[in-house]
Amino acid sequence: MNNIKLNIENLTSLWRAVSEPFDSYFREPDFNYSLIKNSEWPNRLWFEQDINKEKVLLAKNRIISCPTNLVIPYWDIYNSNSFKILEENGFNLKFEQIGMSLKRDYIFAELSSLNLKTVSTQKEAELWSELFSKSFGYHINPILLSKSQENTTYYIAYHKDEAVGTGILHSANNVSGIHSVGIIPEQRRKGYAEQIMKCLINKSIEINSHQITLQSSDMGKGLYLKLGFEEQFVIKNYELQQSNK
Repeated sequence: MNNIKLNIENLTSLWRAVSEPFDSYFREPDFNYSLIKNSEWPNRLWFEQDINKEKVLLAKNRIISCPTNLVIPYWDIYNSNSFKILEENGFNLKFEQIGMSLKRDYIFAELSSLNLKTVSTQKEAELWSELFSKSFGYHINPILLSKSQENTTYYIAYHKDEAVGTGILHSANNVSGIHSVGIIPEQRRKGYAEQIMKCLINKSIEINSHQITLQSSDMGKGLYLKLGFEEQFVIKNYELQQSNK
């Protein structure tokens, strides 16, 4: 359970780190949430303990009052089936992820033709946002990259001189989280995602991270298993039906 907790803490600390510089991170007694205008991410509301009907209704009222819809990630770690409370109160399952982790103390060989460059200028932030949108199909406002925290680094992956994808490395409490590894459609099936992952794993090892975590789609799970990650838990991501807003 401790490794699972570290995985979740890394993910939620990323949302907090992105939101706080814009005064867009909020704590309430029963849940926390991140709400950033003109961006489809992070915009999450999450619970630190298992849910009950009272907590879900409070969260629902908060979401109804927000100008932007918030996704609720439900950590499937309590063996209580309490996610059904969300479904009974107007929330639809939007997508699922798999929490995974890796402990590794030696680096991968990297291809010299692939290079990860840290985003450091407004122009690069705009390019990163464009690449991300093409890769994942939704928008992250490039302004979020302008106030990146010291422990959150955004990368653009280049094959020779051509930008092919994105990645984020977020480190907290001696855990490195790998996030937003995406390849634009016209550059897929060339092994770039694996190379980006190896580079980010190596960077995590170089800063002596005790554990490396990520949250995978079902489609990406095979690659991460190949690299040595182990499945830990399921994240069910819910969104309030529009008719309930």
